[in-house]
Order: sequence, then C-alpha cells, then structure tokens
Amino acid sequence: MAHVKMQTARTTQQEPGPAAEDLMKQLAGVTPKLVMMFASRNRDHNALNRAIRERLPQGCRFVGATSGGEMDNEGIYYGSVVLAAIYGDFDVGLGIGTGLSANAVGAGGMAIKKACDELGVRQPDLDPRKYVGLVIDDGFRFKKEELLLGILEKNQTLVLVGGGASDDNQDPSKQSALIHIDGEVVTDAVLVALFRTNAPWAALRTHWYLPTGDRMTITKVDETHTRALELDGKPAALRYAELLGVEPTELEFGKPQGFAVRPTALRVGREYFMRCPWKPVLEDNSILFANLLEEGSELELMKMGDMGEMTRSFFKDELPRRVTNPQAALLFNCGARMWYAHSTGRVKELADTLRSAPTAAGMNVQFEIYSGFHINTTLTVLAFGSN
Repeated sequence: MAHVKMQTARTTQQEPGPAAEDLMKQLAGVTPKLVMMFASRNRDHNALNRAIRERLPQGCRFVGATSGGEMDNEGIYYGSVVLAAIYGDFDVGLGIGTGLSANAVGAGGMAIKKACDELGVRQPDLDPRKYVGLVIDDGFRFKKEELLLGILEKNQTLVLVGGGASDDNQDPSKQSALIHIDGEVVTDAVLVALFRTNAPWAALRTHWYLPTGDRMTITKVDETHTRALELDGKPAALRYAELLGVEPTELEFGKPQGFAVRPTALRVGREYFMRCPWKPVLEDNSILFANLLEEGSELELMKMGDMGEMTRSFFKDELPRRVTNPQAALLFNCGARMWYAHSTGRVKELADTLRSAPTAAGMNVQFEIYSGFHINTTLTVLAFGSN
C-alpha cells in the first residue's frame, strides 16, 4: 500500500521568527519529506526562509513562492503564510533554472535536469505513470510556453502542473515574484519539483466555462505573437465584439459583458484549455492575449457556468473519481478567477468550495501550467491519494 499525505498550517504573524514558530507548532507530530510554502510578497523572504528551514526536520526539502493570495481548506487569504507538509511514499527531486527572461528554454531544461539528477533518472526514462512534475515559475516574466519547451524537450510524456509565482499588489509597476528552493530565494527563475511515487496521483484542472460550439480563427497576429490583429479575416476586437453583441470598449477582462463572461478556449480532443483574451487594443482593434498565438489556429467561444457549483462538484465528484482515496491537493488558482470573483462579490462562495477538497494548500497564481500548456482562468491541481 502506498500513500502520500499532507498537513497544512497558516499564520498571519509578520515577523519571520514568530511566524515560523507558529507554523511549526501546527505541524507538530508530522515528519515531512517536503514542505511547500505559499506566502505574501510583502515579507522578508530571505529571513522567512532561514527561520522555517532551521526548524524543519533534518533532510526535509523546502520550496515555496510568493503568491497573489493563499489558500487552504478554510478559505482564501491575503497577507498570510500557508505551509503544506507532505509525507508518505514518494521521492522528490528539485531543480531550479535561472535566467528565465534571457533564455527560458534553457532555464526549463536546466531545472528538469537538476531534478532528474537528484533522483538518479535520465529524462527520457521518466515513466509518466510514476513521475509527475510540479512547476512554479516567475509569472511576471511571461515565459511559460518557452520554459515548457525546455522541460519537455527530452520527454514529451511527462505530466506537468503548476502556476506562476505572483504578488497581491495590484499596481503592475510594483509587482514581482520570488521562488524558494531549500536555502535559495530567487527571481527570474523556474522551479521543478519532480515526484516519484507508486501512490495514486493525478494532475487536474477545472474552470467554470462551457463550450458554445461557436468558433473563430486567428487569421493574423503581430510580430510578438501575443496580439491577434484579425479574427476570421476581420479586425480582431470588432469581430469579437460582433460575436458577443457588445461594443469593443466592453470587451476587457473583468467587465460584465466581456472576455471574462465569454472567453476562448483551445480544443484538444474532448478537452478545452482556457486561453482567455486579456484586453482589446482600441488603437488598432487588436486583442492582447497572455499566451502565444499562431495564425490559422481555431479557438472556441465559451460561456460562463455556475462558478460555485462547478468548483464544488470538481472537488466532491471529479477529483475522487481520478484519485483513489484522495489525501492531498496542491492548488494553483488563476489570479483572474479571483479578480472576477471579487468583481462579482462571490469570493466567499468560491472559498467555501475548498471545504469539499481533501487536505489542500495553494495560492493564486500568475497564469497556470497543465500538461505542457500555458492556460488561464483555470484552477490546476496536483492531487495524491492512497491505495
């Protein structure tokens, strides 16, 4: 019988020493192999790293990230520190890739190589039934697609899940992200935590959208491949507004009739990977996306479902179907989901769904990673169980 379990702790203590003491008291009786930290950006992360590590059991690995909000089974918070102490039948290898902005493909390759080296396994030999990679990147570098190419270059079957380290500061000019790996606190980097286990596990994702059957084709993009200049041969913002029956000024994410309510998704087989537009550029009627775009690709128009019920059903029904006797869930929740929940007054409803999850900890992230895709407006999850 194999199992992976988790115990969580949370503190609002501001000073590193008292915060670490409070967290460790809540984890008393557990001897973790890996501790993950999700913490608000406005802290002394170097001091917090030292304070927590010196209190961890010998041999315990430590990783973490700054968040756009912290999560556990009791709710969604801002300004706190949440720890996930993971223990049971697994091994973990850690790798960090730096210089993400300059060479994202190289940074991804560096991170997975280091993680594999720690486990004594060659990248081509990673068995997708026993290995899964958790990825946390500096989300403000906008390099997910490139770093994923580096991680998957030597093994495209490896399952990946995670999201971008973030910041709950709402001023884009002041946002930054940090990543922890044992004694290091770095920026402009990507972390890979490679798990090896015989326990049940699954990488999952959920969103609150439904397909409509209406499709559009990206017929022209700009040189950065992040702006759609034309959809279906027409100026992108004008075509999207036509499909929604609104003015282009109403499209921006967060507006009541815009992208958040009727986003787009990339259909792969029977699955829909959310790739919601960000905002219209009214000067030339283009549309800015967070992910890279390819001319000729087809996107499906989605519609809003029941936010609370679809998330609750995911935790109560889908997750237990996918993972035998679920014991632990690491959560990477899109910051845009929280933005929309705040704007519609439904944060409590969304937070209450976490009570239906197995033992859970996580953060609001700057875009998400799932099975080699850069996605958004999605909750991605790495869940473990027992057999």
